[in-house]
Amino acid sequence: MNQRLKLFWAGVRAEFPLLIGVFPFGLIYGALALSSGLSATAAQMMSSIVFAGSSQFVTAQLVHGAAPGLVIVLTIAVVNLRHMLYSASVAPYVRNLSMRWKALLSYFLTDEAYAATIIHYEEEELTPASHWFFLGAGLSLWFTWQVSTAFGIFLGTSIPESWPLDFALPLTFIAMVVPVLKDRPVIAAALSAGLVALLAFSLPYKLGLILAALTGIIVGMLLEGKESPKEAL
Repeated sequence: MNQRLKLFWAGVRAEFPLLIGVFPFGLIYGALALSSGLSATAAQMMSSIVFAGSSQFVTAQLVHGAAPGLVIVLTIAVVNLRHMLYSASVAPYVRNLSMRWKALLSYFLTDEAYAATIIHYEEEELTPASHWFFLGAGLSLWFTWQVSTAFGIFLGTSIPESWPLDFALPLTFIAMVVPVLKDRPVIAAALSAGLVALLAFSLPYKLGLILAALTGIIVGMLLEGKESPKEAL
């Protein structure tokens, strides 16, 4: 039990720097959800059940535009496709867990929780209690997201527009990406994706983001394939 608690709190500590950027992001979502026509209860329940910031923002915007329910569901599915990559990456480290644990951790598998957890899994020796680190990272993020959403709902439109809260999200993702830039394929993938995102920023329907993601994946895979044979030798 001591080992489990130790790993749990290690996960919380590893997640803490990212929580600083998540909190203002939750404030923005809470205020945006209300202004989009969602009730305070629906806005808070989305944070508790959906628990996906980007999807919640998209949903609030689509609800405001009176989009059909099917369009909202399909859009969220596309936005969250990246979680398939997260799942594939984490799967080898949790394959021996019970289905109950896998279901619980899959709920906590968000961008920020994944970033902290995968670094821990790759750098530390895997033990029967390693998943408690994952739980600590995910649960601390979940709690922060619920509280920040509630504050955003409570404050609503009283949040001054002069507060640069929207800049917190890019800073959070930068903090997530930098620690994993350890080899040439990963660095090249990040740089190429960032460059394409800038060049394709004006494309409609946010297609630039999809194009940037595909570019980064392809570049990373090509360079990884070139380096693997050399390592085998």
